[in-house]
Amino acid sequence: MSGPGGWWRRKSTPAKIETYTRWSFHSFAGIEFVSAGAPVFGQVGPRLATLLMSLAAVHSVLCAVTASRALDWLRGGREQPVRTLWTLGAATTVTAVAALLVAEHGPAGENVDGAAGGVFAVVVTFGAGAVAIGVRGRRRVLTSVAGFAADTLAVAAALGMPVVVALFTALVVLVGGGFFAFTYLFSGWLLNAVYELDEARETRARLAVAEERLRFGRDLHDVVGRNLTVIALKSELAVQLAQRGRPEAVTQMVEVQRLAHETQKEVRDVVRGYREADLAGELAGAQGVLTAAGIECTVTGPTAGLPAPVQAALGWAVREAATNVLRHGDARRCTVSVRVLAGRVVLTVENDGAPDGGGTGRGSGLVGLRERLAEIGGTLRAGPAGSRMFRLTAEVPLPSDAGHAAAVPAPREANEVAS
Repeated sequence: MSGPGGWWRRKSTPAKIETYTRWSFHSFAGIEFVSAGAPVFGQVGPRLATLLMSLAAVHSVLCAVTASRALDWLRGGREQPVRTLWTLGAATTVTAVAALLVAEHGPAGENVDGAAGGVFAVVVTFGAGAVAIGVRGRRRVLTSVAGFAADTLAVAAALGMPVVVALFTALVVLVGGGFFAFTYLFSGWLLNAVYELDEARETRARLAVAEERLRFGRDLHDVVGRNLTVIALKSELAVQLAQRGRPEAVTQMVEVQRLAHETQKEVRDVVRGYREADLAGELAGAQGVLTAAGIECTVTGPTAGLPAPVQAALGWAVREAATNVLRHGDARRCTVSVRVLAGRVVLTVENDGAPDGGGTGRGSGLVGLRERLAEIGGTLRAGPAGSRMFRLTAEVPLPSDAGHAAAVPAPREANEVAS
């Protein structure tokens, strides 16, 4: 889809959440830089301001890089970024010590102390949170944040900071670092959960299709298995009789021929029953499969009283449409409607998951469906119907003797299938 925002609409729901999560982590880096650097201007000299701002900027970039690589690690896309974590830890230490040295040994004045102390607290707090996302296990995360707080207390005391101020700064690092660590880790856990739910939805859809295949295979086995066994036994008997020159071999082969024709007829009946299931059953089946895949599906319209060829043709249209919704795009809603008009039945399937804003309508399944409808004088239209909307419309003519009866809906809409 071209135009502004097309790149976003083309993403799947998990991919959108991953993009949002990554940019949230990057925004933390911007918040850190603004929080640490804004108080510096106007409170210290140009040289010290440039030094503190540069250190804060480098540390913010390292936090963003570390969070992004750690997220890749949590998603299983790369190895644990150990070197990046050590680099961030070293940069945090250097920046924090430099800020304390400016506060304790730089130009006198409360403004200088406040600006340098703010840089120290912000850098250590964000650093503790960013490092926590790169370690696994709740205990290790807590140990990492507590270690930053303890180091803060030790370094502040070693540089001569008052005990009360040092304790308060360490507490700020402990609480703030713990908050950011929780935010990072919860976002990563939520992203993994979204991907797992999306995979589960696809698995449920595949299981629904596999269950239908198993049902058809079971029915076919039940019908054909016994006859094939009898055919095999009678064929062996006929061979033995023929080898002995017995005339009964002809009788056995006639029986084999009869069983073969009977089996062929039964197979056709099974396939015909599978292919020509009533339209209400197909609509209910499609609704069940789509709902199992996490797609909200609404089905409306009368189905009773339609001729068998019409129901069979529209049943194929429902199957093909449901298959396309499952395989293509990222649909959230699907509506299916059946309308009986003057001399024809119109089936409309519309969903909001068309890839790149629409579909071509030229898939092999649609081609086969179009040919199948053409055999009974029906037509098929498939294509985009607005932003991310895709619509499939199948029209089938009604026989002249069934047109009037089918056009009259059943009393109290007893034949309507609704979600």
